[in-house]
Amino acid sequence: MTQSLFGRYPVGIQTFSEIRKNNLLYIDKTEYVYRMTHSGKYMFLSRPRRFGKSLLVSTLHAYFEGRKELFEGLAIEKLEKEWTQYPVLRFDMSLGKHMDVESLNRYLHHLLQNNEEQFGIVAREAEDVNIRFANLIRNVYRQTGKEAVVLIDEYDAPLLDVVHEEKNLPALRNAMRNFYSPLKACDPYLRYVFLTGITKFAQMSIFSELNNIQNISMLAPYAAICGISEEEIRTQMDTDLNKLAKEMNLTKEETFDKLKANYDGYHFTWPSPDIYNPYSLINAFNEGQLKAYWFESGTPTYLIEMLHKFNVLPSQLGEKFNALASDFDIPTEKLSNITPLLYQSGYITIKDGNTFLESYTLGIPNREVRIGLMKSLIPYYLTPNTQTASSAIINIAQCLYQNDMEKALQNMQTFLSTVPYCDNTHYEGHYQQVLYIIFSLLGYYVDVEVRTPQGRVDVVMRSPSTLYIIEVKLDKNADCAIEQINLKNYPERFALCGLPIVKVGVNFDSERHTLKEWKIFNN
Repeated sequence: MTQSLFGRYPVGIQTFSEIRKNNLLYIDKTEYVYRMTHSGKYMFLSRPRRFGKSLLVSTLHAYFEGRKELFEGLAIEKLEKEWTQYPVLRFDMSLGKHMDVESLNRYLHHLLQNNEEQFGIVAREAEDVNIRFANLIRNVYRQTGKEAVVLIDEYDAPLLDVVHEEKNLPALRNAMRNFYSPLKACDPYLRYVFLTGITKFAQMSIFSELNNIQNISMLAPYAAICGISEEEIRTQMDTDLNKLAKEMNLTKEETFDKLKANYDGYHFTWPSPDIYNPYSLINAFNEGQLKAYWFESGTPTYLIEMLHKFNVLPSQLGEKFNALASDFDIPTEKLSNITPLLYQSGYITIKDGNTFLESYTLGIPNREVRIGLMKSLIPYYLTPNTQTASSAIINIAQCLYQNDMEKALQNMQTFLSTVPYCDNTHYEGHYQQVLYIIFSLLGYYVDVEVRTPQGRVDVVMRSPSTLYIIEVKLDKNADCAIEQINLKNYPERFALCGLPIVKVGVNFDSERHTLKEWKIFNN
């Protein structure tokens, strides 16, 4: 049980019964549980890591075991009249990572044994996992006289870290396909089957035979089934919000705005309520401060590897772009670009949609993810020494806070001069991306290659008090950069922004890999 500064929050707790017995905060999702269990038999839900999938599975477990006392005061108490008890078989695949085929099969046998022991069933471990699984379902049905409920959490965990490896993926995929195969053959003995995961299940591979799963991941009735909606914060967490505001010495609305900027912005269909990252939100209330809880809890190494595989630039990550659902909601193993992986992992989300065209606008959900992504790219564009980079960026931020671009560039020059040589530094675009990362880490709006009637501005950065138009040159001079800004009349494009405009021409040195000179002019 976790005791916080202000109340009791279920930090790190994903067991429904423990939350309810210890009177920890529970955002009531039981109406969704009733809807799910009364509108289908086979269901699949995809959500990013730490978004409440395991708690949902645990809630379903308690519901199907008929533990009515745990649901007192919740929405389902008024909906459910029977509370029939069913035998529940639960499989948590989250520990099946970084395994070869032999290790994975041993792990699957271990999960089956745990479920067998729950019902006093003795099985032969020498059997193949699919036969053992099928026998388990049938034996449970014979023993209890009721159909079994099968709950599979993080079904894709054994595959996530090898999804980019052509050598290891097929063997592991076949092992998982073999394990899941009884789910269709045992249909008469099953009451309900629910699977969760990060990636969309591939009907052509793992579930080639189980073709009747209803994917509820993008259905409007389940848009807020995981995560915490704005309405839920305003109602079920209103007292907590007042206490957090007091701790942060802000008004209630100022606190809410900060929470929204950092943790809100997720949508898994359109239209959709605003969904907050539950892991970060609960941790923020628990500790009384805003930090990058979700991002710092684990950025998959394969994500960075895939960004490089598909040659995704930092500035491209920050862009909004349009896509059809079929473009970003496809099986990860069929990737032809990085978009599905970024979406399913929670690094981009739906920001807008056109229901007539069935198209969506995708983008980074919030400040936590934007800054976290940029931090993860520091070793590839700036320096492996992230502590040095953080110190330098703090110095630059302090200068820009005082509207001192001159000193900010001096600090940037000193920092870049100490950075070891890295690849791809002999073209202007590299330094454009360096500026993009640094300014993004400051939390400012920044964009590259911004179109104007006369051409494209290399970098546009907006601080709270100033709009900077920045032209980047390599092995030329700063006068040349300023001349281009004036010649193309770039400031005219931003005349209505409501902020003072400052023109900045910078020239980088390809040999020293740092700023050589710069010129700054107020428009």
